[in-house]
Amino acid sequence: MAPPLRLAALLVVVVAVFASAARADLVISRADRKVDLTSHIVRVLTSLKVENAGSEPVSKVLLAFPNIQAKNLAAIRAFGTEGKVKGLSSILPIEIVEPSGVPPELTFFSASLHKPLTKGKILHLDVLTVFTHFLQPFPEEITQADSQLVVFQDSSHYLSPYPVKVQTLSIRLPGGRVESYTKYGNTKLVDSELKYGPYEDVPPFSYNPIIVHFENNNPFAVAKELIREIEISHWGNVQITEHYNIVHGGARLKGEFSRLDYQSRPYARGVSSFRHLIARLPARAHSIYYRDEIGNISTSHLWSDSKKTQLEIEPRFPLFGGWQTTFTIGYGLPLQDFVFSADGKRFLNITFGSPMEEILIEKLIVKVVLPEGSKDIDVSAPFPTNQWQEVKYSHLDIAGRPVLVLEKPDVIPEHNLHFQVYYKFNNISLLIEPMMLITGFFLLFVACIAYMHTDMSISKNSPSYLAKLQWDEVQATVQQIQGIFHQCLAVHDKLETSLHDLSRSGDAKSCKAARKAADAQFKELAKELKPLLLSVQSSPQSYQIWPKLEDLVAKEREMQEKLMARHATVVDSVEKKQRGQDIENRISSQQQKIAALRQEVESLLEYLSEI
Repeated sequence: MAPPLRLAALLVVVVAVFASAARADLVISRADRKVDLTSHIVRVLTSLKVENAGSEPVSKVLLAFPNIQAKNLAAIRAFGTEGKVKGLSSILPIEIVEPSGVPPELTFFSASLHKPLTKGKILHLDVLTVFTHFLQPFPEEITQADSQLVVFQDSSHYLSPYPVKVQTLSIRLPGGRVESYTKYGNTKLVDSELKYGPYEDVPPFSYNPIIVHFENNNPFAVAKELIREIEISHWGNVQITEHYNIVHGGARLKGEFSRLDYQSRPYARGVSSFRHLIARLPARAHSIYYRDEIGNISTSHLWSDSKKTQLEIEPRFPLFGGWQTTFTIGYGLPLQDFVFSADGKRFLNITFGSPMEEILIEKLIVKVVLPEGSKDIDVSAPFPTNQWQEVKYSHLDIAGRPVLVLEKPDVIPEHNLHFQVYYKFNNISLLIEPMMLITGFFLLFVACIAYMHTDMSISKNSPSYLAKLQWDEVQATVQQIQGIFHQCLAVHDKLETSLHDLSRSGDAKSCKAARKAADAQFKELAKELKPLLLSVQSSPQSYQIWPKLEDLVAKEREMQEKLMARHATVVDSVEKKQRGQDIENRISSQQQKIAALRQEVESLLEYLSEI
């Protein structure tokens, strides 16, 4: 199956229309493009030598991109210097523009020059563009043993609104096999670099489609969401906490995963997966921790020296295409390295993005938690972000801590630039929490002293004390009653045992003697039980448990009668030498009733034991 041709099909149709919209004032003497495809984030560096061939000064240079590319454009930067020889470049402002007379299939950016480019002058312009989701897996699903193949689509000609005299294209591949690539007359593949050109006298908006189908097994790490919390404490620490939800953005895994194959041959049976993520932290980072939803990730490593701290995180399982994992890392930073004072304000100066290498963040939320009492909050960021404020409450907070929230989609390593948060803070506010602690401990000690010198005992003549004594007596009596009923249940068990002995030996005489002894024990236990029941009944504290005791006595007596009757029936049947099945039929209903009564008695005893 051939790779998709969506980009090529779209642009070939509209090239002829764009040619009429060319700007003839500028001419590009030379255009050299270098495309880096070694990662899942595509970077293109375009070096342009622009000459003003018109009579009027030009203050802006247009840059054109097809909409299908522009929607995946995560960053664009331009650097320019004027002169025949390329010198030290300066950053040029870039903005989206909509020139008149051009079709809507293109997106235009304008690079504003610091001073107009006059007739005959030369501008050296370097444009760095970074694209996300630009490499498409093909096929979209692979097995565990397969390598990952991806497709890159572009043009061998630089899409420019100006004529180009000479241009070249160089594509750097990650190594490995190249399945296929578009070949023209001056195309060559040397090692892992694919070169097109040079092409001469290329008209404006020229498009020459190319498709490269190649192997790329580098990690396609995509963070669906990253919440980065930066909490400032003026007691000397800046605490960073980062919550990651990471997915493998490459070709989805087809079929089952074999742990055995992966462990024995990881480079042959899982080459498209990745299991390591590297975070480069500031050199003086301390108190570093990392955990996933279950707990600590025990197979991670940390290296540090005077220049950097490197944290290598290894999830609990390798990530194949479509698989995802969540984890949290946290670390502390010295306050004096990141918070400074200027013009009566304090400001935080710290990097915006993630410390992870080559990770695409589809949604990044940065929360800057300022100390309680901060005011006049302002932010300076090197790119547009959505901003709002929240309030966070922590221990000993009264009004809460102000939180500045910044949100940005499609964040790449090029966005890991410094930003500043300015705020005012009074040092007296630092004393609020210590004073609260001192006051709290003082009041606690005063309360302890008052307690130690106060007689908190209950009067023996008070109604509450007398009620407690009565209830203790009721509880003690109930425990004695429970003991008697447990003895009754033990007698029941002896009768059951005598019936089992009868079935084996046929000795009806011994069985009758056992029943007679049981009857005598039941009578003795009944005598012991009677005064205890009267004692409980007469107590005013027994109104809750007396109905349960009455029910218990009734159930147990009924069970005694049923048990004695069943015992007599079995002995009589054995003496008459009836069949075992006939005996079972005669006592089956009695047996069911006895079992139900036994369960009810045990439930009532359990209820009484919980009082």
